[in-house]
Amino acid sequence: GAPTAVKLIRPERVGPEALQRFEREVRTTSRLTHPNTVTVYDYGRTPDGTLYYAMELLEGATLRQIVELTGPQDPGRVAHILAMVASALAEAHAIDLIHRDVKPSNIILTTQGGVPDVAKVVDFGLVKELSPDPDHPQLSHNAVLAGTPLYMAPELTKNPARPSPASDLYALGAVGYFLL
Repeated sequence: GAPTAVKLIRPERVGPEALQRFEREVRTTSRLTHPNTVTVYDYGRTPDGTLYYAMELLEGATLRQIVELTGPQDPGRVAHILAMVASALAEAHAIDLIHRDVKPSNIILTTQGGVPDVAKVVDFGLVKELSPDPDHPQLSHNAVLAGTPLYMAPELTKNPARPSPASDLYALGAVGYFLL
């Protein structure tokens, strides 16, 4: 009954690895319950094999869009946003998940319960599990550098197989710089 966004991926348009990544993204994101992480309501396959997941519909704008429209943000507002995102990342890190693509376009500001400027972390498509589930093999290639270069911790260029909570926090610091 709630407004919902649905993400779809048709098997004939992508390879098997992309399908596995999509399934991992939704499975992983659905484990997160923090109020500053997008909520996944349901996921599965349609009768024709299309993978889908239903998540909360976020009405608002990405941090990138906000800065493009209004310019540098007030330091108090930036601190408020960063605290919410850091808290959401702390939940993910506590269960050994590294986002790996923290950037302004993966953080949406919305109004929730009449409260403006609620940050929501989205797009866990590059998530890395530090303690992988043995029933679901890792899909991240150890030698592949994943993420958005402007927001990546420098140490990842030398060792892309070793992302850590610190690399997400580095990216969050770069987001703060972008906002200011």
